[in-house]
Amino acid sequence: MPGALGHKNRNKPEEFGEGKMAEENKKKPNPIDIHVGSRVRLRRNMLGMSQEKLGEHLGITFQQIQKYEKGTNRVGASRLQAIASILGVPVAFFFEDAPGQEAAGLRGFAEDASMTSAMEFCSSPEGLQLNRAFVRISDPKVRRRIIDLVKSLSDDED
Repeated sequence: MPGALGHKNRNKPEEFGEGKMAEENKKKPNPIDIHVGSRVRLRRNMLGMSQEKLGEHLGITFQQIQKYEKGTNRVGASRLQAIASILGVPVAFFFEDAPGQEAAGLRGFAEDASMTSAMEFCSSPEGLQLNRAFVRISDPKVRRRIIDLVKSLSDDED
């Protein structure tokens, strides 16, 4: 018999496709989880830390770190706080440039396309190698010369 509003079997999610939606969501990681994981990987690589070492600090396996970094498994709030502490960044670091922030107007300086390009380069293997080597150069004059050399070799000068 229909309910007060004339709906039969109101508790069946399949009628509205909700069952299928829930099933698809289980197979596909959430874009925010993927983004947070990629930022964990970025920072870990910037520090030259292995997945195994980060896992040791957290008391978990490197496989669990892999799942976090791929977005397969969600990182809980307390675990994210611990990761931030170990990697020396605020928790907010993991959410910078996250999907959906454009609409909310929360992107700040990240709106600049050159900033996005720079972040992509910094997370590449070449960018990480260059960054690690560059920060080990203690002489500011040598650093300046390297910057000048790279600018002279590039197609586009600032």
